Amino acid sequence: MKYSYPVSLEPQDDGSVFVSFPDVPEALTETDNAAEALAEALDCLIAALGGYINDSRHLPKPSNKKSEQRLVSLPPLMSVKLALHELMLEHKITRVALGEKLGVSKRAIRELLDLDHSSRIEQVNAALAVFGKEIVVEIHDVETS
Repeated sequence: MKYSYPVSLEPQDDGSVFVSFPDVPEALTETDNAAEALAEALDCLIAALGGYINDSRHLPKPSNKKSEQRLVSLPPLMSVKLALHELMLEHKITRVALGEKLGVSKRAIRELLDLDHSSRIEQVNAALAVFGKEIVVEIHDVETS
């Protein structure tokens, strides 16, 4: 799954910008100006998706970007952590069970799923291998506007 979500940036009368993600209703914020909007949008999206992980809920699927929207892509490490979370839910495997398969503690699995923890990519790849998956990197052109 590609972890890039369309974001709506709505200028307000006072010069601030209201930021919302149509696919992630929990991801809402307001910034002082347009220059800060995309950076704030990413932080807001990360926090909201982290809530999905904490609540053991499936992540919302990103819709196609509309012409008036921008696209916010999650950093690679966060994206693979989100993929791991989804696989655990799909296969109904708990953190304890995954830890046992990998020979690590529940805490280590919790850190693998923590979007703010700087896990090593090799650790996440080992966890994905339990599900018969591996990380493959692709480089794409940056989307403008």
